[in-house]
Amino acid sequence: MPPAVRKERADAARNREAVLAAAARLFEERGDPDRVSMDDIAAAAGVGKGTLFRRFGDRVGLIKALVERRTEELRADLVEGPPPLGPGAPADERILALLDAVVRLKLGTRPLMLALESAGSGSPYQNDSYELWHGRLTELLVEVRGKQDADFLAHALLAAVRSDLIEHLAAGGTPPQRIRGGVAALARAVLSA
Repeated sequence: MPPAVRKERADAARNREAVLAAAARLFEERGDPDRVSMDDIAAAAGVGKGTLFRRFGDRVGLIKALVERRTEELRADLVEGPPPLGPGAPADERILALLDAVVRLKLGTRPLMLALESAGSGSPYQNDSYELWHGRLTELLVEVRGKQDADFLAHALLAAVRSDLIEHLAAGGTPPQRIRGGVAALARAVLSA
């Protein structure tokens, strides 16, 4: 029998929400998670530093929690949402919608996504979102192009939406619409080949 899932205490839930809100605000204000200390976050949230570390482990754990919160809706839409992102739309439309949604997410959370993808081993490939996006793109590419090279092409398309590339383009002055258009053009080229 699996162990019973413990219900989160009301004060723990309030603390978690206060920490996430404070961290999001401070990261946004300072533009770079590295410019925000855990002490800053604890003070802004009105909790002890121990609470912060017990709950999230470290800065990367806190950033991961913020990013996961931002990706939850995209995950749900991808799995069971309305077309064109969710089931029911043709596979080629879903591919374009998925890549556009990922670009918009990364543009909207540039410092967090860059920090998370650069953390630890520095690999954007070692997170749950990447696995979900890659798996779904591979399935959709198989529908459109067949099985040959679908796995590689899914990786290649996701390379076009890596946070370090998005950051490089956006920081260099490339407008968001142009970034989104470039990713769509690349995806269309892959789909029509």
